[in-house]
Amino acid sequence: MQVVLGAIIAILVTICVENLRRPRLQLSIEVPPLDVSYPPGRPAKDVRYLRLKLFNKPLTKWMLRAPALQCRGLITFHHLDGQDIFGRAMAVRWSSSPQPVPTEVVDLLGVPQFRIVDIAKLTSESRIDVYPGETELLDVAVRFDSEADCYGWNNEAYFSPTLWRTLDWKLGAGRYLVKVVVISSGQKVTAVFRLMNDVSRNAFRLEMATKDEWMKVT
Repeated sequence: MQVVLGAIIAILVTICVENLRRPRLQLSIEVPPLDVSYPPGRPAKDVRYLRLKLFNKPLTKWMLRAPALQCRGLITFHHLDGQDIFGRAMAVRWSSSPQPVPTEVVDLLGVPQFRIVDIAKLTSESRIDVYPGETELLDVAVRFDSEADCYGWNNEAYFSPTLWRTLDWKLGAGRYLVKVVVISSGQKVTAVFRLMNDVSRNAFRLEMATKDEWMKVT
């Protein structure tokens, strides 16, 4: 009897420890947003990027939390009433991942002739590992110069006919809800934010959604 009881206790302790060690992911807004000024010749001069931070909470000094492996994410854009604008999700791009720049083909004089698009890079999901106590940034949306429109930002932006401006993810001036889902190692974290695009580029930003707004898109 004692042997059986001891085995049960050992199993329960193991289950509790493994549950404690599972990744604990948290999404928050990068503040302030990232503002970048590019030199002449780029698709835009002044750009504001809206990004989120994915944090894997640490455990204790004597017990390490497991890393969140192969994190992938999806973003959907909604009107304030919760209606899905595009009817599909945008694959997340991790800010630290390499830019999937298309290969440019030039002639013998070095004059660009056309670009070769690697469809595998365009359609593949961006994945990343997040270790305990560490943070990774993911892109959400971008706005250029004095333009009123903004765009969802992921790998597709590097292959769009008008560089950086993916028409499939174009949003006019207004306010929207953004639902973000990140999945890793059997874990899933969901968060909803308000996208403020009825303001100047310098005020273009993300805000935390209210509980009622959460309910509209989840």
